[in-house]
Amino acid sequence: MLAGMPQAVRSVPGAGRQGEDRVLTVPNALSALRLVCLPVFVVLLAQPHERGRPAAAFLLAGAAFTDVLDGYIARHFDQVSTLGKMADPLVDRALVLCALVGATVIGALPIWLVVVIALREGVVLAGSGLLFFFSRTTRIDVSRAGKAGALGMMMALPLFILAHAPFRYHEAALVVAWVAVGAGQVLAWAAVVQYVPKARSAWAAGRRATPEAGAMTPSGPGAR
Repeated sequence: MLAGMPQAVRSVPGAGRQGEDRVLTVPNALSALRLVCLPVFVVLLAQPHERGRPAAAFLLAGAAFTDVLDGYIARHFDQVSTLGKMADPLVDRALVLCALVGATVIGALPIWLVVVIALREGVVLAGSGLLFFFSRTTRIDVSRAGKAGALGMMMALPLFILAHAPFRYHEAALVVAWVAVGAGQVLAWAAVVQYVPKARSAWAAGRRATPEAGAMTPSGPGAR
């Protein structure tokens, strides 16, 4: 009977859903840690005479590593949670936005590159908002291209900062930064193209669900 217990547990309806309702998980703790790193990054970047820039760059690189780590832990150690699915991309966007603004202020990024990155994020956010408003579809899973594009950006931003810091290998850092950001943006825009058919399918599914829900609503004089 003991040998059959795991199968019995897996067969309980809603067991997986209840597992994903967890809040206290290692990936969620790592996401919270990345969020805490934001003000520290800003303080380091604002240090006079560029002395805090190397530390800010390495802190940002460490935060990017925790992003990869929490995804690995979530998938391989049964730590996936609903909160993590929502919080992880939001924290990542907050980190990238903070790094973008900081790197732009210190002159580490050209304005045209910031415009390209911001345009892509704006397209994704606007599409998600319209999709939710018209079809009540809450989320489309991030594609592999989207994750790889975000990783490329998180690799490039610390390197751009190092390239404009008192760092011995600043020239090499700049070259690798441009390679990473170029690859990251190609993948990020490819992900936008991949999201289009997914969004159309979710839109159609949401539109079909709305009339069905209305048809199930009682009507007539006795429906009170």
